[in-house]
Amino acid sequence: MSRSALVGNVTAMLEDAGFVVSDRCAIRPKSFDVAARRGEDLILVKILGNVDGFDGATGAEMRRLGTYLNATPFVIGLRTRDEELKPGVVYFRHGVPVFSPDTAMDFFVENVPPMIYAAPGGLYVSIDSDILADEREKRGWSLGQLASELGVSRRTVSKYEDGMNASIEVAMDLEELFGEPLTSPVDVLGGAEEVRDADPMPEDPAVEPEDEGIIAVLTRAGFDVHPTTRAPFKAVGEDTSEEENVLTGNSAFTKTAEKRARIMGSLGKVTLTRSVYFVDKAPKDEVEGTAIVEREEAESARDGEELRELIRERTTPPEELA
Repeated sequence: MSRSALVGNVTAMLEDAGFVVSDRCAIRPKSFDVAARRGEDLILVKILGNVDGFDGATGAEMRRLGTYLNATPFVIGLRTRDEELKPGVVYFRHGVPVFSPDTAMDFFVENVPPMIYAAPGGLYVSIDSDILADEREKRGWSLGQLASELGVSRRTVSKYEDGMNASIEVAMDLEELFGEPLTSPVDVLGGAEEVRDADPMPEDPAVEPEDEGIIAVLTRAGFDVHPTTRAPFKAVGEDTSEEENVLTGNSAFTKTAEKRARIMGSLGKVTLTRSVYFVDKAPKDEVEGTAIVEREEAESARDGEELRELIRERTTPPEELA
């Protein structure tokens, strides 16, 4: 299957699942292919045939964007090396959850969450430690007795009851022993924080010299500005006064810039943010939801409120885009 067909299939699946899906981010380099929203759930999706092509820099940017936009990053792919991704299993690359289209279909369309995740050493599941401890105590079993039944150490059983995850084989043995389901689904929409904890949030990249002026203007206006390197926008500005994010671009107004502005407008509709593109000379005030603002206009704004009003005049409020 070609990557273009794969992207089309995944997009159609998300729409069938009730998501509003953005236009494809068809500009390179790109950290994600589409954004999608269903209710309060916002996801950023990278779609690959071979997930080994997902590198650390892309993973770092997706995680940062997930934080700034309150979104969960995902990779949906077909295989790793020469092996297909297993159905019902969540993999991780650079702190980002990865799974197959079949797993995505089960999760998003059928509401059947994955129960298994891959980690160094094999496949694992989350054990409900409270149920495990209750079931053991109901039977009057000691930690040592349960350890003997499982063929593991007493210390290992104690760790299971403290929340340590178990191999699939151990989980199956436990459920057979107690006749009760003891596993919990992987919390992929929660960002799988239990897996990410050992992987600190990557720092923002350095500001490109050509962007320093506009970033200074936005900072003076009260935005916390986070540069990007692989997104179709140059930065995410978090509005410290109104808690309203803005996606920003900055270049001469070319056909490529207009294409970026169009993608930014589509992303703004899904992420519920405003978007603004700063240019030297603006032939129009807006491109499909993205405000077009001349740098001189932005730099001459008396204060942050005047700049915000300039952006508001040329964009639709995020809540009306939903």
